[in-house]
Amino acid sequence: MLMIFPRSRRGGNASPVRWRLIGDVLAAAGLVLALVGCAFTPRVPANVILRDVHNNGYALAFDNDSKTLASGGSEGRIRLWALPEGKEIAGWMAHGGSLQGLQFLNHDREILSAAYDGVLARWTRAGTPLKRFVTPSPITDMAVDEAGALVITGHSDGHVRLWRLTDFSLIHDLSLHRGAVRAVAYHAPTRQLASGGADGRIFHWRLEEQPRPLPSPPTDAQDLAFAPEGSFLMGSGWFKLFRWRLVDESLTVLPTAHHGIVKSISFDRDGRQLASIGRQTDSAVYLLDAQTGNVLKRFQPHELCGTAVRLSLDGRYLASTSDDANIHLWDLLHPLPERIIYSNGTTDEHR
Repeated sequence: MLMIFPRSRRGGNASPVRWRLIGDVLAAAGLVLALVGCAFTPRVPANVILRDVHNNGYALAFDNDSKTLASGGSEGRIRLWALPEGKEIAGWMAHGGSLQGLQFLNHDREILSAAYDGVLARWTRAGTPLKRFVTPSPITDMAVDEAGALVITGHSDGHVRLWRLTDFSLIHDLSLHRGAVRAVAYHAPTRQLASGGADGRIFHWRLEEQPRPLPSPPTDAQDLAFAPEGSFLMGSGWFKLFRWRLVDESLTVLPTAHHGIVKSISFDRDGRQLASIGRQTDSAVYLLDAQTGNVLKRFQPHELCGTAVRLSLDGRYLASTSDDANIHLWDLLHPLPERIIYSNGTTDEHR
């Protein structure tokens, strides 16, 4: 594209003030074009929208049979929703801080929760407390291996702590990060762990090994997830995905269609695709190619910044939540027709 800029009346180049004005105009035009492009891109509407379920939605988890979705919010409440209709079946005040992790246990009869109040807690599905333990620092993320009786938590003090699931006794306390831990991940079949922090560092290790650093991504990793077969680790940050091939610890940075932080990611069963949700100028929900970062499918975005996205174990359901306090739920076996979704909430069906 050829662009001709004005010259000053003295015959020289445009003044610095005029250059700044031109830059402002171009930036505004680019923003308008980006917003228009987003507004007129067909997306898959949510089958169910659960409105105002938390002050802010923070955590999601499907049970193993894909019959129940658990959600947790900034106010500390846990709520359970029957699938596919999204009817509430239980809810209780669980924590004095925002939920940072949820996991179904014991053949889906119990739930483990972790929150920013520093508490690990185990509950029945009706909300009856079974066990509660106060850790040394606010919890920022959690990963669980029920078969191995292992709980991994990241904390605001930069520590990664490993706990015995049965009694919450401490197994390891690792001081790895300068600043808060943003994400932890665990791959049970190969006993691999990973953590990412606000210091930009990524650590990878096996249970019997010492943590070692991986190449740092260009921005902090907001989330981490091992591929199902365990050969690579995926992370997400500003605009991009980070893909570490673990055999040689090499890092590949993948561009995405997100216009802000890629806040949360979730792999499908075979590891070829992953769901993502955006934050900071972007609340888009996508299904991405795990090898390239390309968009495979676009879903109805949230009204405010996204916080969490999850795919069910059987691949049937996709759920997301955000600062708008809503939960979006898609039945991927019975998707609604793609529609153009306008900012005022109206839609056009796309065929």
